[in-house]
Amino acid sequence: GLPETPPEGARILWQGAPAPWALAKSALAAHWVGGYFGLLAVWRGLALGTTDGLAAGLGAVLWYAVVGLIAVGVLYVMARIMAKSTVYTLTTHRVAMRIGAALTVTLNLPYRWITAADLAIHRDGTGSIHLKLKGENKFSYLVLWPHIRPWRMRRPEPTLRALPDARAVAQILGNAAEARVSTITNELGTDDTNAVASPAPAPIAAE
Repeated sequence: GLPETPPEGARILWQGAPAPWALAKSALAAHWVGGYFGLLAVWRGLALGTTDGLAAGLGAVLWYAVVGLIAVGVLYVMARIMAKSTVYTLTTHRVAMRIGAALTVTLNLPYRWITAADLAIHRDGTGSIHLKLKGENKFSYLVLWPHIRPWRMRRPEPTLRALPDARAVAQILGNAAEARVSTITNELGTDDTNAVASPAPAPIAAE
């Protein structure tokens, strides 16, 4: 899942990808699309059933149900393609995100760049981890979508999205980041803030 072998001293702690159906719901609103067509089916079924008879009402329900299933199916296929082309990796040194179906982009985020990681658990038990970065970044919201926190346009936050085991991944991430920052502090004999005072390079590499 990584574009190259981890540097000497680094090792992979976890690798994973989004759950397709959870990604379809959180990024593409597939459940809302399904609900919309469901309401249309009920409304048209009742309206036509009252004026044109039971057969017409059932025909309308069937029509909107089929169209709704097709729409949700298309969104699921899109989400599955996105998930298949995604590899999230946690190493002892950084977070790596290999994303993109048409244009593959690799995002490398050393732990010293990350100021906070927000865990969001969804109703289905999956979750997302939003990464807040220090300083200014030049990430493109559109290039990173859907692996980005929704609606954070001015300061985009890369996101490990729709993880089936989000709580466990968040624990691994927290432990690894704490250990890495502690190691850097000990090696430099100063705090992490001073250690990264110089501007960080843009961490996006497109393939």
